[in-house]
Amino acid sequence: MTPLGTGFRSLLKREILRFVRRPRNTFIPPAITNVLYFAVFGVILGDRIAEIQGYDYILFILPGLVVLGAISNAFENASFSIFHGRWNEYIHEVLTSPLPYSSQVLAYVAASALRGLVVGVIIVVVGLLFVPFAIDGGRVPVRKPLYLAAFMLTIVTLFAAFGVVGGLWARDFDYLTVLNQFILRPLTFFGGVFYSLETLPEFWAQVSLLNPMVYMVNGVRYGFLGYTDVNANLSLAVLVGLTVVVVGLDVLLFRRGYGIIE
Repeated sequence: MTPLGTGFRSLLKREILRFVRRPRNTFIPPAITNVLYFAVFGVILGDRIAEIQGYDYILFILPGLVVLGAISNAFENASFSIFHGRWNEYIHEVLTSPLPYSSQVLAYVAASALRGLVVGVIIVVVGLLFVPFAIDGGRVPVRKPLYLAAFMLTIVTLFAAFGVVGGLWARDFDYLTVLNQFILRPLTFFGGVFYSLETLPEFWAQVSLLNPMVYMVNGVRYGFLGYTDVNANLSLAVLVGLTVVVVGLDVLLFRRGYGIIE
């Protein structure tokens, strides 16, 4: 059986339909959440802050909010799907099928990455409602489209792969909440979503470079605005390498039955 054969497509379709059929749980909440983000941070605070690095504040925070929503949903989708399958023991049907472990992992990761990308697009659409129409005729600028596509594809794939690890590691649903709400989101908020590293004291700017989210947020911001606090090429290379490593780890864990075979 080829890695991307019928079995892969069937599992991928099942995983995509699982979140597409429940838009009230998957697409509407991030849309509402980001309306609040843009209203509070973009409009209310934006009038006071005005600009960062020459960009309207509301436009400056847009890439960071896209990253926050995309990676959270990619991670959440993969972790919940894997854990739910373990909890209800239907994941065993996938593991005992003739489908290669690599194809199983790729199906879960691809479906979750797709959800992250869709949520990212939704956030951009929400942002268009708040971005001043004086900017590029009311359009969100995309200065480096290839970089934007590369960073978005990489980060949603990376966090979908992390979600697989989280779903295998979790012992109950509270574990998933802790991972997403108390680890991913704080790291993203301190990753330059609402500010530039240039505005920080030198010490804290250097400390921020230890946060991997800084490179993701700045990479997507570079794709939108052409501005970044860090080297975009180096960031992308490291993130791609990390993604390959984590996907490989997923395959290894599936092969060993980690978290599934007690």
